Amino acid sequence: MQQKSLVSALFACLISACLLVAQVVIADGSPQPMAIPSASPAREGFSGERLARINDRMEEAVSEGIMVGAHGVIARNGTIVFDETWGMADREAGKPMTDDALFRIYSMSKPITAVALMMLYEEGHFLLEDPVSKYIPELQGLVLAQEDQNGDVLNKAPYRQPSIGDVLSHTAGMTYGIFGNTAVDKLYREADLLRAPDLTEFSKRLGTLPLLFQPGSRWHYSVSVDVQGYLVEVLSGQPFGDFLQERIFGPLGMTDTFFVVPEAKQSRLATLYSPKGTVMDWNTPWQFTAETELVPADPELTRPYLDGSLFQSGGGGLVSSTADYLRFALMLANGGSLNGAQLLSPKTVEHMRKNHLGDADSSGLWGMDGFGLGVGIIESTAGKSGELGADNAYGWGGAAGTNFWVDPEDNIVGLFMVQSVPHQTPLAKKFRVLTYQALMD
Repeated sequence: MQQKSLVSALFACLISACLLVAQVVIADGSPQPMAIPSASPAREGFSGERLARINDRMEEAVSEGIMVGAHGVIARNGTIVFDETWGMADREAGKPMTDDALFRIYSMSKPITAVALMMLYEEGHFLLEDPVSKYIPELQGLVLAQEDQNGDVLNKAPYRQPSIGDVLSHTAGMTYGIFGNTAVDKLYREADLLRAPDLTEFSKRLGTLPLLFQPGSRWHYSVSVDVQGYLVEVLSGQPFGDFLQERIFGPLGMTDTFFVVPEAKQSRLATLYSPKGTVMDWNTPWQFTAETELVPADPELTRPYLDGSLFQSGGGGLVSSTADYLRFALMLANGGSLNGAQLLSPKTVEHMRKNHLGDADSSGLWGMDGFGLGVGIIESTAGKSGELGADNAYGWGGAAGTNFWVDPEDNIVGLFMVQSVPHQTPLAKKFRVLTYQALMD
């Protein structure tokens, strides 16, 4: 009887403890994400002494002025073994970089968008071979541009229309407008494509523009990921941002990822810098410089993140924190799931990280051997990368220098967050090399 009473008392205490935890978790009206565990580097096969070399090089970059501030994280087997910040989040205000700083992740938005679209693929909404125009009528009958010797554009019908697989692998025949100066790039700029107010208007404008090359024939960085974002809207019946919040950010506990930074969190947004002399204009190609001095970037580059004045760009419009993006990367590393949230099947993630370029010309893809569905791939470190790392790793980066990778062979995830655009340093590559020189087991 006494034993039964003791068991009952222990059970009651357990229930009370659980209720207390639940109250803490939901006190602000929203569940708090489960923390990612940390461990000593040695426990996960790293040399702590060698990992310290990362700090040496990053502090050197800050002192030399080629980087204002950054945050780097390394995880193995789902456990954080390295988590460091360097420099300042706002140099002019004397504000140090913090581990909860918010970063404009630019093209690191792209893998998130690809995951969203592949979730709908898993639900049977489309096949990768389907033409995009089957779901977006605005993109029916796209023509192929051909420049004559005078630079005039002549249009003709392509061999086929772009498929959904093409827009996922950057082989759709589209371009960006701000990175090149072809006749088609000029037409993109004249259409003010990247400053459309919403995805519907973006697609209407894109539908009036010609293709740069035959779909499927080559890899070329482009607005095709914004097409993916509109596909998510059309197929799900939800605004793109709502889908991301409901189906990805919420389940993964990504509480600091959004297209527009809430007013209460704007003080955490790291200041954006640019190399002195660079030109980032909507009406001309971006112009790089040999200057290494960093100056505060044009405030107009930040304004859309504060007022939502541009469309929800799945190609480059998200702001995120290091902790949030780590959750996303760990979900990929764990075969599509994290803390009980199964976004994709392991088979789908495996399919995404295969090289889907086939015979397409990949000469424009720098530093990576191929491209999958939303992610770049290093098939061999002896390939285009040439640097110390891991075979079969995949990931992507952003225009402000942010970068992540997933290494399925060693079960490592790396994440480097920094804010200078256009980014002109090899710091993300150094971060990766210094990660692997410290891997002992």
